[in-house]
Amino acid sequence: MRVSKMYAPTLREVPSEAEIPSHQLLLRAGFMRKSTNGMYTYLPLAWRVIKKIENIIRDEMDKKGAQEIMMPIMQPAEIWEESGRWGAYGAEMIRLKDRHGHEYCLGPTHEEMVTTVVKSDVRSYRQLPLNLYQIQDKFRDERRPRFGLMRSRDFIMKDAYSFDRDEAGLDVSYQEMYDAYTNIFNRCGLTFRPVEADSGAIGGNGSHEFMVLAESGEAEIVYCPECDYAADVEKAELHTIEATEEAELPMEKVLTPNCKTIEDVCKFLNAPVEKSMKAVAFQSEKGLILCFVRGDHEVNEIKVVNTVGVTEVEMAEPELLAMAGTFGGYMGPVGLDPKKVIIVVDQSVMKMHNICCGANEEGYHFINVNPGRDFTPTYVADIRLMAEGDPCPHCGAPVKKARGIEVGQVFKLFTKYSKAMKATFLDENGKEQPMVMGCYGIGVGRTMAASVEQNNDKDGMIWPAAIAPYEVLVVPVNVKDEESNAKAEAIYKELQNAGVEVVIDDRKERPGVKFKDADLIGYPLRVVVGPKTLTTGELEVKVRRNGEVHMLPLDSDYVGTIKEMLKSL
Repeated sequence: MRVSKMYAPTLREVPSEAEIPSHQLLLRAGFMRKSTNGMYTYLPLAWRVIKKIENIIRDEMDKKGAQEIMMPIMQPAEIWEESGRWGAYGAEMIRLKDRHGHEYCLGPTHEEMVTTVVKSDVRSYRQLPLNLYQIQDKFRDERRPRFGLMRSRDFIMKDAYSFDRDEAGLDVSYQEMYDAYTNIFNRCGLTFRPVEADSGAIGGNGSHEFMVLAESGEAEIVYCPECDYAADVEKAELHTIEATEEAELPMEKVLTPNCKTIEDVCKFLNAPVEKSMKAVAFQSEKGLILCFVRGDHEVNEIKVVNTVGVTEVEMAEPELLAMAGTFGGYMGPVGLDPKKVIIVVDQSVMKMHNICCGANEEGYHFINVNPGRDFTPTYVADIRLMAEGDPCPHCGAPVKKARGIEVGQVFKLFTKYSKAMKATFLDENGKEQPMVMGCYGIGVGRTMAASVEQNNDKDGMIWPAAIAPYEVLVVPVNVKDEESNAKAEAIYKELQNAGVEVVIDDRKERPGVKFKDADLIGYPLRVVVGPKTLTTGELEVKVRRNGEVHMLPLDSDYVGTIKEMLKSL
């Protein structure tokens, strides 16, 4: 490829909407352009990266015996009704009708479709295990598309589905996909961690997310530096904290004027925050949910969703609180009508004594509240968010926190879909059994963006060689100098013939412009040819990642040396 022919329209200014490095740089370097809110057109450089990631995925999936298929993005409503998700999935799913009035959706995921495909042809245990995958567009109508490819509406995903005869077989399939994902992200040159995760709207109760570590990551993970434990904070499970035993005191209602926060209340009452109760109110399809954790803890929204069994929650409106007989800033579990509100209390709160909490009346709090004696919750569960320094649930060492970008996730679906959709097979005894399923997804565009988040500096992107749009850029610093220009062309052709993905910047531009564009795009190696290097009989090869400059003699096997250098990048 010649830069003079390359369609990579760069931008001088950072688009105002772009908040994170990958969004800024992919737009600035001419890798993509916004089509509409949350939707992007991939330009040639980005598409080369996407194809390389896809090819790595295909190679590792095929090695594990998975077979590639292609399913339609538009799916009939009846298969979603059969699984029970047509009305439950939420507003993220685009629903539409054809000219005959039949209902469809744009597939946000393909569990229903692949189950429909497999159940029509798989009859016997001899046809299992089976693993099918595809790489294609999906669509989710995100409420707030942002961060470019990190949270877009239209996106490319690899999704695979395994079908086994029993849970032991699923364990094998799951581990094979876990290992394949580890290989994929290693080959893409990413620093990542597999973490225990929540399965969300997909279902199932066994899952790992593959998180690329980056400061700009929208997800927070916890990990143990002493063992192999790591989890998304939404999933991280905590042990119950046992409070020191003490005698129960009579409950009292006390005036606490202008004290709406835990800090204000505890300071006013001269009470330790560890003996207070924090309240968070959500509204859901099941009604108002009041959640209570210790005053120095935070509520984990996902754990609340899973505990109560709702699809999603959002912060409650004041009108709902008033209808339930409580008041923002002064919420507490004492005296609430269980018919009007769902009360969810963290398991550690139930071990506390003589607690301070809201009295459901503006300006007042209760002191000396004791669980069991003074209130009975609807649910008791682990609903708090793990914090840095909390004990590791595996070994007890203090955990640390990091930010990550989810690029892949593996799920154990078990029989969630096969039972609902009657995807069965006959075992050795001729008895009908539901297939045991797994689901495995990779965000292809997110993987590209995550690589940029992890590999960039003030000058631009720094691509790992395995997924770089091109591996080497040859720069003739003076195209008017016939000798150096001819040598640059010769080197360009030598590298091409040796199988190196190479670009030559043949534009009639100043060297500084060429070097700036090279750094912005992030070619792993830059080969500079000019009158000075020819005089010394050398080539200048600069490594984008660390800025190291290597002078290679022209009478050496510089092509072989360049190929060896690429192997380490």
